[in-house]
Amino acid sequence: MFVQVIEGRVADREGLRSQLERWQKELRPGATGLLGSTSGVTDDGIGIAVVRFETAEAAKANSERPEQGAWWAETERCYEGPVTFSESDDIEEYLGGGSDDAGFVQVMKTRGVDRARVREMDSRFEAHAATWRPDLIGGLRVWTGADSYVDVAYFTTEAEACEGEKREPPAELAAAMTEFEGMMANTEFLDLRDPWLY
Repeated sequence: MFVQVIEGRVADREGLRSQLERWQKELRPGATGLLGSTSGVTDDGIGIAVVRFETAEAAKANSERPEQGAWWAETERCYEGPVTFSESDDIEEYLGGGSDDAGFVQVMKTRGVDRARVREMDSRFEAHAATWRPDLIGGLRVWTGADSYVDVAYFTTEAEACEGEKREPPAELAAAMTEFEGMMANTEFLDLRDPWLY
């Protein structure tokens, strides 16, 4: 899998949503290798899109289509200021990956972590996820560097995610979760309360 993460401050939320809908109808049929996308705008106006392709080559071919360039020239006007692009083919999925059934998506941009420890904690968490955190229905982690990633977590609803966060972890996970919270000290949280899932 190859993922593009697009982020910027949004000036016209409805215009951006309209452009994404238009892309789905008019441009998606020609986007070979597209797996799907998760987008939305936070309450404070930060727009983020996580676009998944089968390969980097498929993403490049899409970007080079003339109609894609014309569409982006229009879409870019929905933003205020610069738009950043991050790309990676270093992807890990957990709990089955992303889900179009999500009612709430949280994007976490983290740096300064030990990848081996993150992987170990993922494995331990997944063994208990179904009973401890049924609100978390899947996710993917996009590694953007040796110690940095963008995590996209898919939840049933925001209310259920909030309730899940209050639930005490199983005894055998308590110490690991305390360590994990410490590892997440350098994390920026972006909440998509109205996720646009394609």
